Amino acid sequence: MRVKVKLIIEGGKATPAPPLGPRITQLGLKPPEVVKRINDATADYEGLKVPVEIEVDKQTKEYTVKVYSPPVSQLLIKAAKIEKGFGDRKESASISFDDVKEIARQKAPSSLARSEQALINEILGSCLSMGLKVDGRDPREFIRKQR
Repeated sequence: MRVKVKLIIEGGKATPAPPLGPRITQLGLKPPEVVKRINDATADYEGLKVPVEIEVDKQTKEYTVKVYSPPVSQLLIKAAKIEKGFGDRKESASISFDDVKEIARQKAPSSLARSEQALINEILGSCLSMGLKVDGRDPREFIRKQR
């Protein structure tokens, strides 16, 4: 019987403390070993919160660690070099349209968007929701321009 454990972990900074440690121990795994494997797998995403899935075979105690792409919001936060989105748009940060395109390329394999432009528009919508500007302008200007 296989069991999946889904978590969101800061890249490269998993610890055997709760919530991860107890869940792993219940499945009969050694937390330090699993934590090291997770940290090695998420090292490229340091500073970002990353979805991780651990699939465990309860009989053999073998497991696999799958790391998924970080959420768009985390990629935008990294691109803007901020800690979190802005509630007040007067103080918002700005990212470049090239950053938006790069995030779209990163998210393309897991996206349901039918075209590259649709995916870019999704990213621009996330910018709008987070109070970010694109090249110093409102993201809606870029969305309207594409129609």
